[in-house]
Amino acid sequence: MESADEEQPLLLDPQHLPPARPAAATDANTHESPSSKNVARPAGGWKAPMAMVLVQLFQTGLVLLSKVVIGHGLCVFALVTYRSAFGTAFLLPFALICERDKWREMMNWRVSRWIIFNGFIGYAVPINLYYNGLRDTTSSYAIIFLNMIPLITFILSLAFKMERLKFATVAGSLKIVGVLASVGGTMVINLYKGNELHLWSSLQYHKNEQTEVASHHVRGTIFLVASSFAYACWYLIQSEVHKVYPYKYWSSMATCLVGGFMTAFAGVVVRRDWDAWKLGWNLKLLTVVYSGGLATAGKYSLNSWVVGKQGPAYPPMFSPLSVVFTVVLGSILLGDRITVGSLLGTTMVIAGLYVFLWAKSQDLPGK
Repeated sequence: MESADEEQPLLLDPQHLPPARPAAATDANTHESPSSKNVARPAGGWKAPMAMVLVQLFQTGLVLLSKVVIGHGLCVFALVTYRSAFGTAFLLPFALICERDKWREMMNWRVSRWIIFNGFIGYAVPINLYYNGLRDTTSSYAIIFLNMIPLITFILSLAFKMERLKFATVAGSLKIVGVLASVGGTMVINLYKGNELHLWSSLQYHKNEQTEVASHHVRGTIFLVASSFAYACWYLIQSEVHKVYPYKYWSSMATCLVGGFMTAFAGVVVRRDWDAWKLGWNLKLLTVVYSGGLATAGKYSLNSWVVGKQGPAYPPMFSPLSVVFTVVLGSILLGDRITVGSLLGTTMVIAGLYVFLWAKSQDLPGK
């Protein structure tokens, strides 16, 4: 994906170029050092990597806060419903400013049908499954499955013959290596624990929840795997959604809104206890506002800006940082245990993801 506003380089005829000035005169007028003339400044400079680090910090904060409020009684349906409401409110100004008057095209039944399907498979199902998996496991374990979504998307695209795997090429072989390393790392985390590592003192904010987490780890893993597959399916249908409605802000806002309505309806049917839906002026309200503002609108805006500057292969390269941030902060703040097996498995997942992303980047135009 390339930015629509990116300027194309001008092709000049050497015979019509203006005469070059002497080097001394150039240096005197522009105050540039001779060593800096031939150094190309990367697009975005330091702002692009800083934006991606912020995105991963937003994701880390979302997982940690969600883990705490769900553990303290907030209904998963309520969290997703409130998150969609705040996310819609934060995305609406972007849609009105950047894509003014494009909302009328959503009134078409063909577009509305895809938006409804998008809200179901891309918002209501995966987020609810993920939060249920987060409730039954730990934050440092659940974050790994978000980073495995590109790998699962690749597997599904092969199964549906949407992508061809070229075994004879280096990139094709490395994709397989990356997938196997990441899946193997996840199996290591589940099957091998090893000694517990006491790397730093822990605040153990919710130490009393550790026993309950251990008893539902298998159920939580099933939820997390199902969530990753739902996310992967959502990525596969995006090409069709963009064909019928290419306006990303209105599409994202409508998807968020529709997914929230679906979740609210299911939540009212399943969980009618008002206490499970109550927010109040506490950490629950902070989590909902944070998830709608920074973790939804903030992440989306920063990702869109960086893709326009650096290309679509750039943001995924930073996604493993969220695993590192979550493992460290989850251990310090929430008392998540770090064992030899979890550390080894997490390292394998990150290494496999980087290998896969590099191999995948070789398929982009211009490579």
